[in-house]
Amino acid sequence: MCLSHFSLAQKKISQKQIDALKQEAMQLVDADAKMSQVMVDKVFSFAELGFQEIESSKYLTGILADNGFEIKMGASGIPTAWFATWSNGEGPVIALGSDVDDIPKASQYPGVAYHKPIVEGAPGHGEGHNAGIPLNITAALAVKKIMERENIGGTLILWPGIAEELVASKAWFVRDGLFDDIDICIFTHVGNNLGVSYGAASGTGLISVEYTFSGEAAHAAGAPWRGKSALDAAELMNVGWNYKREHLDPLKRSHSVFTDGGDQPNVVPSKASIWYYFRDVKYEGIMEMYEAANKIAQGAALMTDTEMTSKILGTAWPRHFNKTIAEQMYANILKVGLPDWSEADQELAKAVQTELGATKIEGLPTKLDTLDLPAKELRSGGSDDIGDVSWVLPTVTLRFPSNIPGLPGHHWANAIAMATPIAHKGVTAGAKAEAMTILDFLLKPELVDEAWDYFKNVQTKETEYKPMISTDDEAPVYLNKRIMDQFRPELEKFYFDETKYDTYLEQLGVKYPTVKK
Repeated sequence: MCLSHFSLAQKKISQKQIDALKQEAMQLVDADAKMSQVMVDKVFSFAELGFQEIESSKYLTGILADNGFEIKMGASGIPTAWFATWSNGEGPVIALGSDVDDIPKASQYPGVAYHKPIVEGAPGHGEGHNAGIPLNITAALAVKKIMERENIGGTLILWPGIAEELVASKAWFVRDGLFDDIDICIFTHVGNNLGVSYGAASGTGLISVEYTFSGEAAHAAGAPWRGKSALDAAELMNVGWNYKREHLDPLKRSHSVFTDGGDQPNVVPSKASIWYYFRDVKYEGIMEMYEAANKIAQGAALMTDTEMTSKILGTAWPRHFNKTIAEQMYANILKVGLPDWSEADQELAKAVQTELGATKIEGLPTKLDTLDLPAKELRSGGSDDIGDVSWVLPTVTLRFPSNIPGLPGHHWANAIAMATPIAHKGVTAGAKAEAMTILDFLLKPELVDEAWDYFKNVQTKETEYKPMISTDDEAPVYLNKRIMDQFRPELEKFYFDETKYDTYLEQLGVKYPTVKK
């Protein structure tokens, strides 16, 4: 995509004027800090798992609709997925994305530096996905005000990473062409500092696959010889794959859960399923693991005289971020700096680090990260399906400081900060950096050309994006429904009511911070 004509279409503006507008954007974000706090607290209280983000999506799209955005629900056949668009005429099209789902069994009172579930056993925001879309909305509304007044052409599109913990929506969005007419994408994700990177990111891509075996039921004591145990097949596959894992390259990762192990012990299981994530730092490695697992599954079916089927439940390409966007964003990060943490913020952070046995009890960071350069050596680790988006258009992930360093991740402890002043301040800081970066690309469209030059001539010069899903694969929107049906009635009692309480901490009666003596 070439957008150099935008530099002629846009009103000519000096760097001094651009800097003044960016300064105004920061002031507008500060002015909306209360709105940001309410959004962060509200989504935290909904505590919805992937594909079940019903209240979160209704609430967030309602705010955007009230501010003039056109909402399209049901993206890629996913009921909770949406794209929200506002345009001010010809100019760069900029997408702002972030995740919204949470983690099983991570329910936790915010501001309390030890394990205290709001609802025992319920989901909770132990990844911090309640903060990213509020950040994007805050930044977008600040920029929108400036665009309208100054008659700046361009389009803003906001979208959620539905079911990111299942890596099960973004590849579908890409497959269905939802990013085809977008120029750049800025993604946001909670972190413990304010930073950005470019080049190949550390971590892995993955393919998520469920294998289901079908046999024949029988009385497990009266006539076991008449049964064909699907559970035997699933267990044999697991044994086979675990032997295979001994010989995997250290950069690979694989883990599994049984999703169906039969109904009761006295009936030979006629159905059984096991669900795997196969991770590697490169696409080719992921597909090699997938092929090997398919053979092991077929072997398990042969050994037990059962039938085997498989279903792809999610995919994520290894991530690669754009140099031009990252450099421009980091220059803005330097202007924003880290929030001013209070003594209470630091006390909470150090108490949580102590409770979880972190190697360093240093509290919240007071020094900015540097711009992360491309890794000299690929490193294994987690995955994020923003990787698929990053291979179809220039993309970066802005990490914003709303969590506490040294925690396990995917854990109730990571929810502690996410509806406290730590998260609120971090979202405001991130929204400032994002708003200024959006203005840079709107007012200097040559930057869009530069971003695409890196994308075409560096990133994708020798790497071709190949989707791991087919046109027939449907997103597994049924996942997590049973869990949310179980816990939603109890969680509803704790939804944040901003008309009665200033903060969620106040509604829950939490003294900030609450720490062990």
